Amino acid sequence: MLTAFTAGLLLITVSELGDKTFFIAVILAMHHSRRLVFTGVTAALAAMTILSVLFGQAVSFLPKVYIHYAEIALFIAFGLKLLYDASKMSPAACDTEVVEEAEAAVKKADLELPKQKTSLTIIIEAFVLTFMAEWGDRTQIATIALAAGNNPIGVTIGAILGHAICAAIAVIGGKMIAGRISERQLTLIGGCLFLVFGVVAAIEGA
Repeated sequence: MLTAFTAGLLLITVSELGDKTFFIAVILAMHHSRRLVFTGVTAALAAMTILSVLFGQAVSFLPKVYIHYAEIALFIAFGLKLLYDASKMSPAACDTEVVEEAEAAVKKADLELPKQKTSLTIIIEAFVLTFMAEWGDRTQIATIALAAGNNPIGVTIGAILGHAICAAIAVIGGKMIAGRISERQLTLIGGCLFLVFGVVAAIEGA
């Protein structure tokens, strides 16, 4: 369980910093209550984590050998892709394309919601924007892969804690930190981490 917890915590914390959901939380926290934004964002990420773990558990009923090799292949493929993406990135502080996508998503939601927002509408906006941005993201697929081959409770707790840490960083000091985040370095670290998990999965299977 401890291994699953550590894997979930590390994988999510490194992968989510500087991600689209991170910048959505940053932008929302600049205009609304940080507490409400944190509540909505964390609830969405927790819900996504639970769904991913449940899906991973459903997949675990397949023959163990298929799950084992699929897990290794996924982690190594993600790791190589992230390293390739990092090699193409500029040394700039953050990925402007990701920031622009987050800004566009928040702007669209603001246009569809009433100008006078209640606490509930702010939480719902943060929840929906975060949930939609996270759907199909590499961290979701990685969580599914982790849950298929590891303790589901450990993965769930570790991943939710990792998401909560990233959300807290985003809403408390996101504006100040965002300009100092090196997307390239985070992507490199994430790629290496995925490769390490792939190798560990291969060794444990052997």
